Amino acid sequence: MAKPVSTSRLARGSKLGAVVAGQAVRKRRTKLFMIGRSAEARARLADESVLRMADQLVRVLGEMKGLAMKLGQLLSLLDMELVPPRHRDAFQQRLSVLFDHAPTVAFEDMRRVIEEDRGAPLAELFADFDPEPLAAASIGQVYRARLFDGTEVAVKVQYPGVDLAVRADLRNLGLLRIMIQQALPGFTPAVFDEFRNSFENELDYAVEARTQQHVAAVYADHPFITVPQAFPEHSSRRVLVTEFSPGIDFDAVRALPDIERDRIGEIIYRFYVGSCFELAEFCGDPHPGNILLRDDGKVVFLDFGLFKRMAQEHITFEATCLRAAAEDRSQDLYELMIDRGIIQYPAAVTPEECYDYILSAAEWMLVDEKLTITPELASGALLHAIDPRQPESAGMRRQNLPPEHLFSRRVGFWTCGVLGQLRATANWNTMTREWLYGAEPVTELGLAHRDWLRGRPPAADPH
Repeated sequence: MAKPVSTSRLARGSKLGAVVAGQAVRKRRTKLFMIGRSAEARARLADESVLRMADQLVRVLGEMKGLAMKLGQLLSLLDMELVPPRHRDAFQQRLSVLFDHAPTVAFEDMRRVIEEDRGAPLAELFADFDPEPLAAASIGQVYRARLFDGTEVAVKVQYPGVDLAVRADLRNLGLLRIMIQQALPGFTPAVFDEFRNSFENELDYAVEARTQQHVAAVYADHPFITVPQAFPEHSSRRVLVTEFSPGIDFDAVRALPDIERDRIGEIIYRFYVGSCFELAEFCGDPHPGNILLRDDGKVVFLDFGLFKRMAQEHITFEATCLRAAAEDRSQDLYELMIDRGIIQYPAAVTPEECYDYILSAAEWMLVDEKLTITPELASGALLHAIDPRQPESAGMRRQNLPPEHLFSRRVGFWTCGVLGQLRATANWNTMTREWLYGAEPVTELGLAHRDWLRGRPPAADPH
């Protein structure tokens, strides 16, 4: 059982610092212990050290919840080279529990949140409520319940005090702004503000309920994508009530045969990346805890707290840049970036550096052949784009990257990370050409999706 969520900015900052310092000490101690040991003993000590590090991160970040826990989720999804290559699978597997099996908060504390927010006893709100949580994620826990009309629902409840905890983390993030900008100068004040606003929005489940209701309507009757219906009338700022949607989780999906995993990988790619180009909106939080597989083969997508809508001009610009990269038109891409105001200091960036920067994020979707996405490929793409030790794109990291550009890059990287965990294989470029060139689909799923797009009625905007 987790301890109450710490909301003090100083306490939360100190906890993160303690984790960092603890890993540094442990590495030095492990090195010292290894002197004079056999290769087998050194390997065993290293294994134990990696697993202790992962266990500590799960415990500390899991108890902290909020943005700290999201950091742990990122580390489990994309390998940031924190540990030696042969230990990374074990390290990431330990951290992966942060997606939906983090340390839980006592039911009585969570019940109090429901009753305070909804203004009535639990027995008056639900016909039945299972006190055992189905999942424990970064901001809340999920329970199974039943409404009085018989509808089976999932109830997501915010951890007590997590709103204060997230805001404390955001203030701590402000303290780190100078350090982050030294490594990633493209993270301008506007980007930080967008980042802060996005996570502030995640704290309002009433907004998320309306958003999910909208997305569920958009994907109603889709041949292979489904989004559970939300019930805004039963939701509030800290309580989200949605249709209960049974399905096997991502761990079980990873154990399926190759052909099934490849099919699911295509669906994930079409939902998270394709929706931006096709519908001008996308879910900004792709990760394994938000994906289920139904018995009928449909993939269920959950969690719409971080949902973005993009102006058509931004989508057109993204597509134009990707076409230039796909066609090896580095000079055209360079001039597009200058005209857009992204490259403010042309003398500091060459056309080749600009081209290389775009490829670091998108090359996997521009290769016209079957490609298996591995964890190493997914992590390498992200590290190439953000690692200050990489000289190739150093100039681009010092340009004026707009928030919408960075959020779409986030979705691309995180989707690639999910596909890497799935080890899905496809010709991702044939799908991408549907969005960039209006090409006809070549897969069975693509044809079914095209027919759905042509026949669907326009959905009402939730706002």
